[in-house]
Amino acid sequence: PLLADLALSDLVLWLPTWNEGGLVAVAQVRPTTAPTRVPDGVIGDFAPRGRFPDIDQALAFGQNFEHAYPVHFGDRVIAVVARHSSGQPRVAGKLEEIYLETADDLLRMLVEGTFPARNVIDESADAPRVGDGLIRLDENGMVTYSSPNAVSALHRLGLATDVEGKELKAILSHLSRRPSPMDETLMLIASGQAAGRADIENNVATVLVQGIPLQIQGSVFGSLVLVRDVTDIRGRELALLSKDATIREIHHRVKNNLQTVAALLRLQGRRAASAETKAALGEAELRVGAIAVVHEILSRDTGETVAFDEIIDRIIGLMVELASAFATQAPLIRRVGSCGALPSEQVTPLAMSISELLQNAVEHAHAASITVELAQGDGQVQVVVRDDGIGLPSGFAVSDAGLGLQIVESLATGELRGKFLICNGETGGAMACIEIPQIVL
Repeated sequence: PLLADLALSDLVLWLPTWNEGGLVAVAQVRPTTAPTRVPDGVIGDFAPRGRFPDIDQALAFGQNFEHAYPVHFGDRVIAVVARHSSGQPRVAGKLEEIYLETADDLLRMLVEGTFPARNVIDESADAPRVGDGLIRLDENGMVTYSSPNAVSALHRLGLATDVEGKELKAILSHLSRRPSPMDETLMLIASGQAAGRADIENNVATVLVQGIPLQIQGSVFGSLVLVRDVTDIRGRELALLSKDATIREIHHRVKNNLQTVAALLRLQGRRAASAETKAALGEAELRVGAIAVVHEILSRDTGETVAFDEIIDRIIGLMVELASAFATQAPLIRRVGSCGALPSEQVTPLAMSISELLQNAVEHAHAASITVELAQGDGQVQVVVRDDGIGLPSGFAVSDAGLGLQIVESLATGELRGKFLICNGETGGAMACIEIPQIVL
């Protein structure tokens, strides 16, 4: 886009065919600073030898002919860039003259193999465009031209004087208003000594600076500097970072509070006189603990998806640890398969459901071995819990079951918009299956 915008032209990249019978267009860039000369896409078009004589000569001799510029790799010409200027008349001004002059400089560097630069200092993911602001420097880093948009960007930083005829490095050093010396990266870019991108910021604004040294036959004769006012963009990025940090802190505090509640329930359970009370408090502790595990994972990662396998492994460990409240010995519980990362809105209700099923298998089925099977595919996420317990009684119905299974059915069919099935296993014990739609983010 940079070259096309400066050249006020469409650029098409042509590659020679394997048998040298012609060329194929593999890339096309339209300018944003001028009307297009190639309205129809040409990517994939084949041009036999002789159709474009200038491209053929550039490919054969390794030099630019008219509007064709060869691209070298070592001693070979591997491609040709064709320049298609707009045929519509324009009133040339100083800005347009600078655009075209700079484009000629960069295209000459392209033929020599010095553009794009091999070593680039890149401290920003953003890239300014030509229309955002353009500054030309001479070999001493002095400003020879500054576009109106570039001047506006510098004014946003607090500049109150003209920039032409002055050293850009000194101007940016003054505008940064940092107590320490200006960043070395920014100094190299602003003086035209290095290619790269960096931010200059103060208490008022932030401006992205991109520098491209201009050279011919290894001798630097100036530099192109593009600037873009990114104050609003950086402000939004900072707000997002602050929001993420706040969300992580909320999850962390919720996790701490839930763990405190779980500890209180455990203490109360130890002091309970009746087995029924101990079991009830143990159930409550497991439910609170399962939710705490989810919030602990969310406190580490505030993305849209959460690694669900890790949560299930933590819940299995929690179940084994608390099994003494429901059984005489801890069961063997293992996870089989994986369902990868799930959307955060599905994680909590699904984790709660699995926790309830594990508790039901230990407390009521008296299972010694439990398997949690995870799978996803065909747009569905499936969780199957199998145990070797006593199985379900004849005529069993979830509506007549205890609170735990009713919670599972409510979460699976309601909040998760899925299906829940529980039945006796083919080889004994029971099998509970939860199937929910897979949400693709």
